[in-house]
Amino acid sequence: MGQPKRKQSKQRSRKRRGANRFKAFQLSRDPASGSLFMPHHVNPETGMYRGRQVIEIDE
Repeated sequence: MGQPKRKQSKQRSRKRRGANRFKAFQLSRDPASGSLFMPHHVNPETGMYRGRQVIEIDE
């Protein structure tokens, strides 16, 4: 198996890894209330998940 001829610097490695952290996470919009929440998670404002009430929210 091939081996690198030179050591890869810390700066070069960190530049490559750092490019992945700038992606903005996706948000879904609740069709009923219009609030934003992360997909595949319970909506913290309404307590709904996939059309079902899973958490009771006190207002």
